[in-house]
Amino acid sequence: MDVLSDVIALMRTGSPRSARVEWRAPWGQRFPSVPGSAGFQVILRGAGWLIPPDGDPIALSMGDVVFFPHGHGYAMADSPSTPLAEPDCDPLDEGHGLFADAPVDGPVSAVLLCGGYRLDPSRAHPILRELPDMIHLPARLGLHSELRAAVEALGAEIQRPRLGADTVVSSLLDLLLLYILRAWFQGEHGHCSVGGWTDALADPGISAALDAIHRDPAHPWTVEELGARAGLSRAAFSRRFGALVGRPPLTYITWWRLATAARLMRESDAPLGQIAAKVGYTSEFAFANAFKREYTVAPGKYRREVCPLPTGELLKT
Repeated sequence: MDVLSDVIALMRTGSPRSARVEWRAPWGQRFPSVPGSAGFQVILRGAGWLIPPDGDPIALSMGDVVFFPHGHGYAMADSPSTPLAEPDCDPLDEGHGLFADAPVDGPVSAVLLCGGYRLDPSRAHPILRELPDMIHLPARLGLHSELRAAVEALGAEIQRPRLGADTVVSSLLDLLLLYILRAWFQGEHGHCSVGGWTDALADPGISAALDAIHRDPAHPWTVEELGARAGLSRAAFSRRFGALVGRPPLTYITWWRLATAARLMRESDAPLGQIAAKVGYTSEFAFANAFKREYTVAPGKYRREVCPLPTGELLKT
């Protein structure tokens, strides 16, 4: 897979949740901090205010998308002065509503699409750690057309569930998350920064090298070969990759191979030797030593203690 697809596959866990909510003024609700999660709000119709824990309220209009990649708390309301309802549960817990009871009388003043994803901090890719506490993608004509299409499809599916709705909604939520991240990294955000994953993904050469690593982690990559993919000399590529990604090329490759192996162990009961080969280790012994250095436990113990699975689930190819 490519870099962003791999990031989502690595760190998202469980089933995402979403809801389409019609608000009648006055309305306001606080969304508590939920560690190990990411949340979003989309204004489908009308307008509203985002009330962050720090700083001034932010006016939101139809089509605006707000994303909270680190699970920080915030509030939404029709006006900064409206009292806020307090939820009495974790909004991502199954069996609970995402919201306090919304008013049922009066005209609808705003329609919001909102939800969240469970994340595993122990699996987090460094690309996620560099994201700000809040990402605001204002609606602008001609921008983020794929994101808008995903939002419309998701809103329609939630409003009128049909056969297969559970699978469609789950897939659209993953698509929405990818489009939000794509819009952020391909936008003008962070262009004034020096270094980091925003610049790494925007750099054609480094991005090409990262894409090659993620699409084929088992390949015996060398710095020279990756430098050629990037159109740079070995030394120039190594310097630039380290400055933007934060690790030397071969160190990043090893880290990614082991992260991929950990994901495969969580998702399948394939033999360890097969997983080792799939991520580029010809020796199961060498794989076990490398894995233990990174995760502090042997692969077998990691599988037993972190990710027990029923038998019979095969490794996906």
